Amino acid sequence: MKVLLIDDDVLVLSSLQSIMEYNKIEVVAMGKDGGEALELYRQSQPDIMLTDIRMKQVDGIEAAGQVLAEFPQAKILLLTTFEDEQYISEALRIGCKGYILKQNISHLIPALQAAYAGSMVFDEEIISKIKTDSPAEGNTPEWPELSEREGVILKAVADGKNNKEIAADLYLSEGTVRNYISELLSKLALRDRTQLAIYYYKCILTNSSGGTGRPK
Repeated sequence: MKVLLIDDDVLVLSSLQSIMEYNKIEVVAMGKDGGEALELYRQSQPDIMLTDIRMKQVDGIEAAGQVLAEFPQAKILLLTTFEDEQYISEALRIGCKGYILKQNISHLIPALQAAYAGSMVFDEEIISKIKTDSPAEGNTPEWPELSEREGVILKAVADGKNNKEIAADLYLSEGTVRNYISELLSKLALRDRTQLAIYYYKCILTNSSGGTGRPK
């Protein structure tokens, strides 16, 4: 696995590099501001870009957007101390693969491995902060029942797979997959694939905390 690191704190960069090298992950380039990200990405062609958010000139969200505009399949993880909902929502909207908190640094290597495999990755603190249209805030979640096939497709969306990949895995046409996703969006009162992924992870978090309604 090849990783590009972006952070304006030299000590953080050095620490991240040491963690990567210890885990036999290749750091192909490092930058000290988001403004360096796109050019470094072009030059190094990493498997994953790991970037801080708050930096002095160009922040990590803007940097991720620039990279994704040129490389739509780029796998980008945000690593930060901030749990601001606006940052989280914007990161998901532009297509980042996940959002990891620096205080949970022990989660970093598993997160990189999961993102490399194509999954979306969020710390539990992040999932709990992400707002969707369902259920109503403050209520105990009571998720609509999903069919087994709907649950499988929902998980595939949460794993970052596109319609073509889902269709191939399930021996369905892309049109059928699109129809299933449209039905899921309607049934769950959600807007897009990102919210479907968030819904899936929230179901898991709710279930692990003693709630009900995990997708079948």
